[in-house]
Amino acid sequence: MNFRIADTFTDSLNRLTSEEQKAVKTTAFDLQMNPARPGHKFHKLDGAKDKNFWSVRVNADIRMIVHRTESSLLLCYVDHHDTAYRWAERRKIETHPKTGAAQLVEVRETVREIELPQYVEAEAPAAPGEPVLAHVAREALLDYGVPEEWAEDVRQADEDTLLALAERMPGEAAEAVLSLATGVTPDVARPAPAEADPFAHPEAQRRFRLMENVEELRQALEYPWEKWTVFLHPAQRQLVEREYSGPARVAGSAGTGKTIVALHRAVHLARRHPDARVLLTTFSGALANALGARLRRLIGHAPRIGERIDVEAIGTIARRLYQFHGGACGLAPRETVKELIDSAAAESAANKFRRGFLLNEWEEVVDAWQLDTWEAYRDVPRLGRKTRLPEAQRRILWDIFAQVRAGLAERNLITEAGMYTYLADRFTKSARSPFDFAVVDEAQDIGVAQLRFLAALGGGRPNSLFFAGDLGQRIFQLPFSWKALGVDVRGRSHTLRINYRTSHQIRTRADKLLDAEIADVDGNVEGRGGTQSVFNGPPPHIAVFEDPEAEARAVGERLAAWRAGGVEPHEIGVFVRSSAQLDRAIQAVEQADLRYKILDEHVEIASGRVSLSTMHLAKGLEFRAVAVMACDDEMIPLQSRIEAVTDEADLEEVYDTERHLLYVACTRARDHLLVTSGGASSEFLDDMRE
Repeated sequence: MNFRIADTFTDSLNRLTSEEQKAVKTTAFDLQMNPARPGHKFHKLDGAKDKNFWSVRVNADIRMIVHRTESSLLLCYVDHHDTAYRWAERRKIETHPKTGAAQLVEVRETVREIELPQYVEAEAPAAPGEPVLAHVAREALLDYGVPEEWAEDVRQADEDTLLALAERMPGEAAEAVLSLATGVTPDVARPAPAEADPFAHPEAQRRFRLMENVEELRQALEYPWEKWTVFLHPAQRQLVEREYSGPARVAGSAGTGKTIVALHRAVHLARRHPDARVLLTTFSGALANALGARLRRLIGHAPRIGERIDVEAIGTIARRLYQFHGGACGLAPRETVKELIDSAAAESAANKFRRGFLLNEWEEVVDAWQLDTWEAYRDVPRLGRKTRLPEAQRRILWDIFAQVRAGLAERNLITEAGMYTYLADRFTKSARSPFDFAVVDEAQDIGVAQLRFLAALGGGRPNSLFFAGDLGQRIFQLPFSWKALGVDVRGRSHTLRINYRTSHQIRTRADKLLDAEIADVDGNVEGRGGTQSVFNGPPPHIAVFEDPEAEARAVGERLAAWRAGGVEPHEIGVFVRSSAQLDRAIQAVEQADLRYKILDEHVEIASGRVSLSTMHLAKGLEFRAVAVMACDDEMIPLQSRIEAVTDEADLEEVYDTERHLLYVACTRARDHLLVTSGGASSEFLDDMRE
């Protein structure tokens, strides 16, 4: 007998108490081991439209809803007795007549019977009551997977009711109608053969998972918040399993599942190539730790696959390889480089440049590109550097940087960029790459020297390099040409457009911080239009308070209200621009009488505690509720960054990365978002209000 679990089951399980969850899991394990055991108390649901729905007793009050046939048992839902029964009475499992995919369908109600939540907010409201998709034929809607009995309701719905309808339909149908409503024509999946298993359809596999053994079931039930590591969207699966002739990249705004694609890609390569070694990497140790935790959850039932996947920050793996290959020089501390720059600048009578500019020019141009001659520095394209330097000024700068290079050589030191370049030369000319494949997450923040190193690891082999990232979340690196370093993803770059993590209301408000299209230096364009969230939520709240004390009191009240509404402390995150504002976040959490944990580079969430951190550590995190505090004037964008700019043309880059940073913080929220300032507010908050 096939034993399956639905994503609706993991969702409902997560809403129970920890003790109730333990009892449910015990019952689920027993059912998987022996579904026909007499001790299981199956009860036929006479009031259900689907005659294969049964309830299974967990304890005196908790009931599991299962779909039971001679050949399969599907766990569908779990809740308290009456709520579980009501859920089952309004659902049925059926095979879609056009697509052939198994669907869990809510029994039809007319549009007029749907109670609209107060928070529904249309992105571009049509005239009241005006149908949005009346021009789309019923048969066309069926081709997209819309259930037959919902097709006419979809055609009659206005923008508000369409959002509510989408939440109640199968995923592929919801995504299609929301795309159609925004002028995007979705792809039509090829219908499955009549004799095919409806649960084997790619659309069905995103919501129903076949459990091969107890360990797989344990993993699925242990991490319900991580369900997208288990239930993979067909569009994601295609990118995971595709063969690529060269470097490939998957893009998409926050919450579209890029990291999940990267994780599955690494596992897919390890499975497909049993003798291969796979590197799963990113630019920071904190994100690498988070990747490692997610990978362990994904492959918990197949640990041997993990033995061939190295999960490390790119700097960590490079230092290890540098030592292995006999790098003769030590790595130069950043403070040493600063001292050498200060000394060389002081000796230059012609120097009129600020220390901040000199350091940035060294790190982002000279050292990043490993320029070792005056001619190389004179001729280098200054991509990402808005300041235009005439040759005479470059000559003065090069005299300073040449002294810095000489000082490093005298001390037998090498910079990190030099380390990456050394390794790239080794793997290009002689040494064999230790990895057959490299999968890179948050690739938008990979630096010049790091990409050169990755390109050498890949060696130009098919499938060897796979990148996941979002240009709208670039906060650490200046833009530069990937193509110039031999990494050309044109024609192999794909954009995910379905947002699973962030509500429609939060996503549309956060998107106001960014341009509708963001292009990289090589001309690859990431359009943010057409992205759809698959669920609604309350609108974000943006508030400006008289001073930090008033802000802390108000944020504390909101945190307490979230907690009273059922949000657990560890499902709440509070972010500030820099560590200097953490005291304000602490004050707010203490006002709510909640415990907290300040996150470090390990980014480990503590059960029962609110997570506090700077915006830079927010990447990779997800919370049901987020407060972004201290968004004051001169705080974001940070005044010290603005003052360090020596040419007004460079201000654009500062403003872009500061906007990206606020965008990252806001899009960590799933259901609730509060953005505040304690005094004069950042100009970015005005953009979010529009």
